[in-house]
Amino acid sequence: MTSDLSLLTLVLNASLVVQLVLVVLLAASVISWTMILDRGRVLGKARKTANAFEERFWSGGDLSALYKELSQEEKGSQGLASIFRAGFKEFVRLRKIEGDDMMAVLHGSERSMRVAMSREMDRLEINLAFLATVGSTSPYVGLFGTVWGIMHAFHALGNVEQATLALVAPGISEALVATAIGLFAAIPAVIAYNRYANQVERLNNRYEEFVEEFSTLLQRQGRH
Repeated sequence: MTSDLSLLTLVLNASLVVQLVLVVLLAASVISWTMILDRGRVLGKARKTANAFEERFWSGGDLSALYKELSQEEKGSQGLASIFRAGFKEFVRLRKIEGDDMMAVLHGSERSMRVAMSREMDRLEINLAFLATVGSTSPYVGLFGTVWGIMHAFHALGNVEQATLALVAPGISEALVATAIGLFAAIPAVIAYNRYANQVERLNNRYEEFVEEFSTLLQRQGRH
């Protein structure tokens, strides 16, 4: 490839519309990579905290003591710990109010856990919609830039007497750069979205199972 057809030269010589498309795609790529790294860190931490909490929860210790410990810890406000705290707090509060009406106590406790779980899922799913949008739209944005660039290249041929491949090749090459950048932005976003959506779904199932198991444990404890 000659210097006249280098990537930088193609971008600088592209039409204004194609350049704007490239700027939008590059910006989307940078933002999506920032979100990819952030989601990877958050989801990795969520799995680790879930493992650590389950190990503590199923160790057979006193639930009241565990609740007090988690209330004093910063990590106790996230993940399974947050769901446990919400459920146990409501269980203790309603038991004082409702007395022997264990159905009302258990329903209230489970409702609190569901609300806490919903908040956790919202926190984990932040920015996934943006990654899906970048992954699905970037190729089409790049294709728009390509089509526009090719139109511009062929339009320029109207000013010459004899059209040759040497005249149209740079213009077409400039246009195809938009498609390449569109794919460059889309492919990592699609891969990351699919990977993280699967991880979020697994965490959601894990939280659901804990809510059911903890509700059963509270039911047994309420009988004593």
